[in-house]
Amino acid sequence: MNQTPNSNYRTNESVGKMFLHSCLGKFIILAAVVVVLLIIAFLTKPTDQEMRDEMNDNIMQCMEMNDSIRGDQIDDFVHNIGFIFTTADSTKVGKEWREVFDKYNRLEIYNHAFFRTAYVYNNVKTEGTRVGFGLYGLVIPTANFNDFLLRIGPMRKSYNQKLINTTVIDADLGTNPNIQEFHYKRNPDD
Repeated sequence: MNQTPNSNYRTNESVGKMFLHSCLGKFIILAAVVVVLLIIAFLTKPTDQEMRDEMNDNIMQCMEMNDSIRGDQIDDFVHNIGFIFTTADSTKVGKEWREVFDKYNRLEIYNHAFFRTAYVYNNVKTEGTRVGFGLYGLVIPTANFNDFLLRIGPMRKSYNQKLINTTVIDADLGTNPNIQEFHYKRNPDD
């Protein structure tokens, strides 16, 4: 095995290359990238009116999607991602839905340093529920149909009425039919 004739194991790397390979250099580069991303986030944050318009559209789309079958959290996530790129169909969600939503719910937009958030307040969720946030020029909804109060009515009719009424039925309900195991395969009278 041949050894190198140079007894000095120093390399002739430039200062820049040594800086890039050092821990301090990697940390400074990471900090610079984060600062640039924060500056871009600050400059491209959606305005209050843009956020309100987009969230109203996203809420109407959420009501439009939940008119028949309610899905699980994955369905809500997929629908919310789709709501970013689509608009509500004004023929499906009528003016009455909008009026009911505005009557029982209140949409508030909050400004933060690098993004905005949208909350819905109503009588059921008085602390508010976050239904979206705006970042990098996009309004990303996180709305769920259960976040909105769309119907209202009394839970009890009178002051001391029990929630679960225990009633006794006095009427004769008749006799039980002669049902046996595997009733559908043979005549039960046999």
